[in-house]
Amino acid sequence: MTTFRKNDTTAGEGEPVRPPVKVLVILGHPRADSLCGALADAFCEGARAVGTQLRRLDLATLEFDPHVHTQSPNDQPLEADLYRARELVAWAEHLVFVYPTWWGSVPALLKGFLDRIMAPGFAFRSCEGGIGYEGLLNGRSAQLITTMDTPPLIHRLLYREPGKNAMARATLGFCGVRPVRALAFGSVKEASPLQRQAWLARANRLGRQLGRGRITPVERLKHKSGAWLRALRLQFYPMTWIAYAVGGLAASPGGGVFGNPVFWLGYLCLFLLEVATVLVNEVVDLRTDRANRFYSTFTGGSRVLVEGLLSPREVKAGIIAALLGFVGSTVWLLGLAPVAPASVVLVLGGLAVLAIGYTLPPLMLSYRGLGELDVAVTHSIGVLLCGYAFLGGAWSDPLPWLLSLPLLLAILPSITLSGIPDLEADAGAGKRTLAVRLGRRGALKVALGCTLLSAAVAVVWQLLGLAGGAFGGIALVAVPHGAWLAWLLSRHIQSDRPPGRIDGLMVASLGYVLWFGLVPLFRLA
Repeated sequence: MTTFRKNDTTAGEGEPVRPPVKVLVILGHPRADSLCGALADAFCEGARAVGTQLRRLDLATLEFDPHVHTQSPNDQPLEADLYRARELVAWAEHLVFVYPTWWGSVPALLKGFLDRIMAPGFAFRSCEGGIGYEGLLNGRSAQLITTMDTPPLIHRLLYREPGKNAMARATLGFCGVRPVRALAFGSVKEASPLQRQAWLARANRLGRQLGRGRITPVERLKHKSGAWLRALRLQFYPMTWIAYAVGGLAASPGGGVFGNPVFWLGYLCLFLLEVATVLVNEVVDLRTDRANRFYSTFTGGSRVLVEGLLSPREVKAGIIAALLGFVGSTVWLLGLAPVAPASVVLVLGGLAVLAIGYTLPPLMLSYRGLGELDVAVTHSIGVLLCGYAFLGGAWSDPLPWLLSLPLLLAILPSITLSGIPDLEADAGAGKRTLAVRLGRRGALKVALGCTLLSAAVAVVWQLLGLAGGAFGGIALVAVPHGAWLAWLLSRHIQSDRPPGRIDGLMVASLGYVLWFGLVPLFRLA
């Protein structure tokens, strides 16, 4: 049985007209005359009352084979009822599944239905980037309404809600449907008639809530917050803090650096500058990010603009807010730092120009073949010198420069390697990274040379006791890790594989960088 009813929404004079939400209610119980059927009826009644466009599928009335007999679901022709069901799923903005929880999961009827219609090319597709799959049902939300004999609290705590996780995450979420809400009623076998009436009333209210839209303000806030966190790319910030802390400890050894407000105010300046930098990169690199087929956690940007999670206007507003915060924090720092304001302005101003100029015109260093060197400089001597100068050191002292050279060389392999997955997209956008200029093998050779050179410099510093002894013992960790990374790079140089993802190599190279920050950090602390 497929029912359809269309309602118009009206608004008061001067109010915007909200288009009616397109809702598809899917009853997954094998019996329509069940509590689940009554809950579906109650939800539909509430949804119709607020003017939604409502259609309904009772799976028990459909004629289809729930089993996938072919190697791919796409090789098995869809029955007429399944073809119409797929059209309804494509039409809907909000999917509502009403079903009983049996043996911790959905009934076989509903599982077979999903097996048949949620096929590649319709619900998802494979891709080279991300997790290797991309959902195709984006822009839709869902509501799960389920009944169970187990008390819902016990089901949540003891069994960890396997059915909900399978539906919300592994099925709907995998296919791009977000958010997915869940409401469980139970224990059914112990419920009184009065309790069942309360459940029906709850389902009715749930349907009526669609009159205010399918996404709640809390969900919208959560969605935006998650998008902003993703845009910030916080996975790259810890190394900045480590290098900055090394500089602070070098300027004030044993002087309670981490209890000094100047230290944390200075890091706030760096944090806001890094926020502005990554957001500028998102805007300027949109063309190459959109064309990048091999995006991952390490390369290809955050993709919040590519996927429409944030608008260009929102990201530009974030850039302005970060820069205003950076300026305000810098002014505050000038009044507290124990050095001449000119020193702070010189060091922090130079860092800001290089950081923002990575992609922002007119410098656009990453588009001129200087991006890798720029990142290595800003994330080594740039932030380390800030920590040193903010806490009383002179920027011309040799110590911060000696501390930063091995770190600079260790950063170059990872930032050079990050251009290999982006090679084709960067070349198409006119971005002249080292990978574009030198090719895949040339970039790998640069990474190999810098890996060997960084380890050699750090060992020399250790043997000669330079940099205040901050590299004492680094040979024990950097040399074995560097040798392993060099072996991996050599294997890639000798292979004929085309440009693509190199996640394992990126993890190895980023882990290598840590030794050149952590060893000095602990030696100076």
